[in-house]
Amino acid sequence: MDFGDRISLNASEEDGAGVLLAFSKGGNQRELARQKNLKKTQETHKGKRKEDSLSASQRKQRDSEIMQQKQKAANERKSLQAGAK
Repeated sequence: MDFGDRISLNASEEDGAGVLLAFSKGGNQRELARQKNLKKTQETHKGKRKEDSLSASQRKQRDSEIMQQKQKAANERKSLQAGAK
């Protein structure tokens, strides 16, 4: 028997039947450690890009085009809001 295990015997005096219950100390600890590790790995990979097989210059070009489109949309919204006032 492992020292981490506890065994208790619950017996009813009326019917004489006993129920054997075994409790494992720290059984939940493994599950908690798995959850903690999963959360940690998700946080370390958070915000990182998946490999998209682009070179650095291609990625830079793509990102600059996206930023230009976003900036253009933001400028249009500002001009519409200024025109509405």
